[in-house]
Amino acid sequence: MSLRGVGCSGVLLGALMLFGCGGPGYVGVAVGPPPPPYAVGAVGYAPGPGYVWTDGYWNLNGGRWVWAPGRWVVPPRGYHHWERPRWERHGNGWRRHEGRWRR
Repeated sequence: MSLRGVGCSGVLLGALMLFGCGGPGYVGVAVGPPPPPYAVGAVGYAPGPGYVWTDGYWNLNGGRWVWAPGRWVVPPRGYHHWERPRWERHGNGWRRHEGRWRR
């Protein structure tokens, strides 16, 4: 492999590493109408001790808003609070912040 090829490979690898540092904090999407209000309903009883309800959220599927229902899950060790995904106004579009576990 030539020195030029090694240099190009290094630049590409560096760019990919920097791109990966961004993390899954949010997804920027420009859509027309805002997401509908959150759906409200009964969640029932936890299937066992230690389960936490993770709220549902609106998601985009082919340009349409689709409700992703909540569910009962056991939180990762050391975490106890689920912060649901949310949509925030951003310029002419909407930005989705991923759901995450909080301590």
